[in-house]
Amino acid sequence: MKYKNHGIYGLLGTNGAGKTTTLRMILGILKKDSGQISWNGKEVQRKHVNFGYLPEERGVYPKTKIHDQLMYFARLKGMKKANAEENLLYWAKKLEVEQYLQMTPEKLSKGNQQKIQFITAIIHDPELLVLDEPFSGLDPVNTELLKNVIIELVKKGTYIIMSSHQMFSIEEFASDVLILNKGKTVLQGNLKQIKETYAANKLSLSTKQNVEDLIKQVGLEIYHSKDNEYIINITGEEQGYKLFDELAKAHVKVEKFEIMKPSLHDIFIEKVGE
Repeated sequence: MKYKNHGIYGLLGTNGAGKTTTLRMILGILKKDSGQISWNGKEVQRKHVNFGYLPEERGVYPKTKIHDQLMYFARLKGMKKANAEENLLYWAKKLEVEQYLQMTPEKLSKGNQQKIQFITAIIHDPELLVLDEPFSGLDPVNTELLKNVIIELVKKGTYIIMSSHQMFSIEEFASDVLILNKGKTVLQGNLKQIKETYAANKLSLSTKQNVEDLIKQVGLEIYHSKDNEYIINITGEEQGYKLFDELAKAHVKVEKFEIMKPSLHDIFIEKVGE
């Protein structure tokens, strides 16, 4: 498979589908049984490809100062001391962990330890970055921080392979996806193009008044409702427009009316749901 020189590729699957195993084979941590794994025509090895990896299993040296271990990994990846120090301080500021650099990780929260490990994966400016469940365990504030860093990395030209159970995160970032089920590929390709093959299946409606009875009179099923906000199951755009006409006839004030294609979550459930 050929990749663009920057962007995000989403790797999805249920627990045990083979996501982490696939990532480990890409990076040479596990030996593959067959096939070829290459990046720009070269096998993914340290001598050929400058890559970074954030594993799902988090881990930092608990009793070594954060600054010292970040410098150690940067130098291990071939960086000069001055460049390593510059990148270390830059990403520490971006991820708001500057104040912890002279502390040991055991004194930090799990979320801040995770941000330190993320810096380890990117401090050497990798061209290929593999992230296994990068948002797992992060609170909303730190999730947003990490998202901003990921966006910045992509703009700088980094290509990211991201595995995540959080469908919204993958849908927000990835231009291309691959879904695994029991070690087999069940869907892959450009996410936008995949969605275009599906008919609209949901209607998001918000009104000033309760219109539940009117929706049911039109013959539509309400998937979810709260405070005059409705998610309605439809089988195509025509059903949505028919409802809109009835709302107009009843002089209902509509605040939001959006016909929606299946989400990545919907597609995932269709492909791998039992």
